[in-house]
Amino acid sequence: MNPIIIIGSGLAGYNTAKELRKLDTATPLTLVSADSGPFYSKPMLSNALASKKEPAAIALNTPEQMAAQLNATVRARTRVDAIDTAAHALRIGDEILAYSKLVLALGADQIRLPIAGDAASDILTVNDLDDYAVFRAAIAGKKRVAIIGAGLIGCEFANDLAAAGYAVDVIDIAARPLGRLLPPEGGALLQSKLAALGVQWHLGTSVAAVDRADGGYSVRLANSTTMQADVVLSAVGLKPRTALAAAAGIKVNRGIVVNRNLETSAAGVYALGDCAEIDGLVMPYVMPIMHATRALAQTLAGKPAAVSFPAMPVMVKTPACPTIVSPPAAGAEGQWQVEATSDGVKSLFVGADGRLLGFALNGSATAERAKLAPQLPPVLA
Repeated sequence: MNPIIIIGSGLAGYNTAKELRKLDTATPLTLVSADSGPFYSKPMLSNALASKKEPAAIALNTPEQMAAQLNATVRARTRVDAIDTAAHALRIGDEILAYSKLVLALGADQIRLPIAGDAASDILTVNDLDDYAVFRAAIAGKKRVAIIGAGLIGCEFANDLAAAGYAVDVIDIAARPLGRLLPPEGGALLQSKLAALGVQWHLGTSVAAVDRADGGYSVRLANSTTMQADVVLSAVGLKPRTALAAAAGIKVNRGIVVNRNLETSAAGVYALGDCAEIDGLVMPYVMPIMHATRALAQTLAGKPAAVSFPAMPVMVKTPACPTIVSPPAAGAEGQWQVEATSDGVKSLFVGADGRLLGFALNGSATAERAKLAPQLPPVLA
């Protein structure tokens, strides 16, 4: 019997395998990973300094341990070159690997902005544990870190680095941090709390060039400001990895397009996690992935199950200003109702009929999560 093959060893890949093994202990199973293949929690990367964890300590299990635990074959540092959906096979170099069912848990790539300068290629991104090890080595013994991007990951890294004593500059074209998730009042509170920690903000502008200078880097902004940094980290967002699927003739849009059973346009090929697009939604967060792995495991075990997503508030790991967000659906009609106090901001997105459609809670207002979350509509019923 040909194995079920999962391409990807991140949260989506390994947890699909774990959930499948709860239902089916016998079907041959292979995981193929382009990176080193450890099992770890990716959200830990942006607060590992506060947790006092070195990169090696973040890995919970080695690929060999995962293979034994899952009764599976785990092939680390192995890149799939092509998928032949008609033959139900993968091409890995000169090797042809047949599958019975295929799961694409490919993840997403960090978006790289077009930046000039002789050191543009030195700009780091952190998208997996291997990247994080490179980043930690780069900041060892250094003092100044410039972060491009004031979104969720940029803010989390800014908090973690500043709390550890680094001088942090954050640059973003938006007027406030977390501009896509928070109304202005919430963004302003987060900005002020991180500023009190020492974070320097450069908002409403972008990075024009990064050049080598004095053993570090000179970062020139579009507004002509120049700053010095020892390390430059880009955290401007993620782009689903779709190239492998597209080359195989599988339908892609923003992500790899799947139905509610997480099946792609190719029979027997499924996708989930950061690379997948479900009903127009791409959701690169932990809770949607966990819901998807449980549903897909049932389908792979022969009991097709449609995925559904309840409201899933996201906790932003910024201890200087605890923040929880559950954004309203794209195109939702309503307005923000904001209550601000000295130590918190409660922002409720309310529809014309008075129903709660989303929220953003900062500081002391995060205590209201348990009361508000049950009032939210499901993301995907």
